[in-house]
Amino acid sequence: MFNLQLVKSYITHRLHAKTRHGVHSPFVYNLIDQVIYDFKPRGEYEGIERLRKELLVDEREIQVTDLGAGSHVNNKKSRKVRQIAGNALKPAALARLLHRLAKEFAPKEIIELGTCLGITTSYLARAVPQSSVLSIEGCPETANIARANIASLGLDNVEIITGNFDVLLPSVLAARKQVDFLFIDGNHRKEATLAYFKQALEKVHEQSVIIFDDIYWSKGMKEAWEEIKQHPQVTVTVDLFWIGLVFFRTGQACEHFKVKF
Repeated sequence: MFNLQLVKSYITHRLHAKTRHGVHSPFVYNLIDQVIYDFKPRGEYEGIERLRKELLVDEREIQVTDLGAGSHVNNKKSRKVRQIAGNALKPAALARLLHRLAKEFAPKEIIELGTCLGITTSYLARAVPQSSVLSIEGCPETANIARANIASLGLDNVEIITGNFDVLLPSVLAARKQVDFLFIDGNHRKEATLAYFKQALEKVHEQSVIIFDDIYWSKGMKEAWEEIKQHPQVTVTVDLFWIGLVFFRTGQACEHFKVKF
């Protein structure tokens, strides 16, 4: 289904977004220059991208359990892996950016909401091999394929648990002293997104990073993003249209940036 609202939002974003040369915050300037705009090829990308190519022609059919807001493209319960890969996997440029962000901030632990087929999970795990990655996936059959994919890449720092984010996230957070790096990629509803954000706030610290996927996916997601930006604990946000980065750096002037990516 053609998403006219998303197209309009993208055009508006491009008209107002800046490159690093229009940014006066040293922290954000360096983040853009050294991480966001670091497009150099890396050998650690190659195996994951070969796996992506295999998934894009994978004819296996699975039963999909969708606990979130669904898909703009395909809401059928029975889908081929190649269809899921084509519609739901993060593009290589975005997955590589998440890899670079994780490498830059070197979190002790990464939490991901929405494993899908494990491509982004693999990028995060490979970025910081000494970190543990906990990924939550709502669909059991998708999670099983993700586990196999991650194992095929030789990554041993990932745990995937299956179930409803609403049920699992509170216990996941309760078992941890802090949230270092949280990537929220699932259940694209305003109320759910804000609930996950507020739960995580109890465990954030000065070096925490929370990343929200699809912040312009719907009217509700745009509203959720605006509310997140205005929260008093938030000091810096970077809006890359496809994802939004949230920081909690004490002593930093509260600023919000729209950046072209």
